[in-house]
Amino acid sequence: MGYQAHFRVWRGADDGELRDYTVEVNEGEVVLDIIHRLQATQVPDMAVRWNCKAGKCGSCSAEINGRPQLLCMTRMSTFTEGETITVTPMRTFPLIKDLVTDVSYNYTKAREVPAFTPPADLEPGEYRMQQVDVERSQEFRKCIECFLCQDTCHVIRDHDDNKEAFSGPRFLMRVAELEMHPLDEAQDRPEQARGDHGLGMCNITKCCTEVCPENIHITDNALIPLKERVADHRYDPILRLFRKKKD
Repeated sequence: MGYQAHFRVWRGADDGELRDYTVEVNEGEVVLDIIHRLQATQVPDMAVRWNCKAGKCGSCSAEINGRPQLLCMTRMSTFTEGETITVTPMRTFPLIKDLVTDVSYNYTKAREVPAFTPPADLEPGEYRMQQVDVERSQEFRKCIECFLCQDTCHVIRDHDDNKEAFSGPRFLMRVAELEMHPLDEAQDRPEQARGDHGLGMCNITKCCTEVCPENIHITDNALIPLKERVADHRYDPILRLFRKKKD
């Protein structure tokens, strides 16, 4: 049995506004279904990104009642029938139109992370790792790059001028994954994390972990261990002595 729900949806660009809509909701639907119904019945020019509608492509990221979420993974059953549901674009990135934002910042940061560098004397197919090392980084590969962690990170959400110096949790997690890889021979990933990617600006509030739709423990399993490695790299006297002898 369906019911009528009250939605407030951002329309327009930076000079746009929240507009009110009453729309039918049926059992089992998600917020993306309702946005599609609005497009089909009331506002055919509404802009929204989506692709898989299965929580795997990361395209339909937005903010629902102020919380960064995937439209396709937010069930209407989590709201009461009389509740007003507000849908707005991700606030951290420049707005293009309606619910669509320009997330190119993230692709810029992705290109700044040096790729996996295997040992020069090994050919593809000769790589060997302990299972514990495989499992340690496997969690990070679940990332669907929805950029909700980037959106909720207050370092860039509330301070736009930090974007040049800070890569955000998604790409610091990528640096952490590569730093943990026993076969990666790229030089000075800890120092790159500290300098090029602004790791020191992260104050581990865990807001990125809280909004991750893949339930990746970004803070506890990636960012904190990476901070520990940076501290060891710079301040551990034994490691510093070893590096001097190596040089």
